[in-house]
Amino acid sequence: MKTSQSGFSLIELLVVLVILGLIAGLVVPNIVGRAETAKISAAESQIQALSNGVATYYLDNGNLPERLEDLVNAPGDAKNWNGPYVRGRLLKDPWGRPYEYRFPGQHGEYDIVSYGADGHAGGEGKNGDITSWE
Repeated sequence: MKTSQSGFSLIELLVVLVILGLIAGLVVPNIVGRAETAKISAAESQIQALSNGVATYYLDNGNLPERLEDLVNAPGDAKNWNGPYVRGRLLKDPWGRPYEYRFPGQHGEYDIVSYGADGHAGGEGKNGDITSWE
C-alpha cells in the first residue's frame, strides 16, 4: 500500500522566500526613513508646545522661566504660578535627551533646541538641529 505525501517542493519554497525578500527590500527602507521623519516632526511640535508654555508662564508671572522644569514644577519665586504649563514628558526630545533651554537666548528672549538624532550641534537631515527660532 502506497501513501501519498503532499507538501511543497524545495523550488516552491525558494520562490516564496525570494518574493518575500523582494517585498521586504521595498517596504523596510520606507518604514525606517519614516520613523526618523516622525521624530523630527514630533520635536518641532514639542518645541512649539514648550514655547506656548513659556508664553503662558510669562503671562501668569511677569517673567520668563529660568529653566524648562519651571513649567512643570513651581519655582520658589513664582508668586502667580498656575501650572503645570506642559506635561513633564515634553521636557525630553523624541531621542530621549532633554531640550536645551537658554535664557536669555541668543536668537530671541529664550531659545529651545534639540540637537536631533546624533545629539550634537549642527548636522543635516535626522542629525539636524530643531529650534524654536526658525
